[in-house]
Formats: sequence, structure tokens, C-alpha cells
Amino acid sequence: MSVLDKLKQMLKGHEDQAGKGVDKAGDFVDEKSQGKYSSQVDTAQDKLKDQLGRDQGQNQPPQS
Repeated sequence: MSVLDKLKQMLKGHEDQAGKGVDKAGDFVDEKSQGKYSSQVDTAQDKLKDQLGRDQGQNQPPQS
């Protein structure tokens, strides 16, 4: 079982809180890097949120 699978299992039912944590971590990185890598941080945040919430959101239409 991969680390990501273990995280998904632990966070099951708490996807909203996990998303908030991802946002907070990204904001911290942006603050420490003075926004130098903000586009990369935003991309990483989106991909991580997608990975963590993928199991629950499979039957839902994609967000635009």
C-alpha cells in the first residue's frame, strides 16, 4: 500500500479539512518564498486536492 493510499484512508470523510490544510501549507510556502513560486505552489495544491478527494468525487461532474 502506497503512502498516498494510506493518507486517503486516514482522511476518508475529512476531505474538506484536508483541503484546508493543503491551502494553509501552500500559503505558508508562498509567504516564506515571498511568492516566488506561487504558480508552482498553486499547481501542486490543485493536484494534491485532486488526489486526496478523487475517491469521493468520481461520480461528480468535473468542476469548471
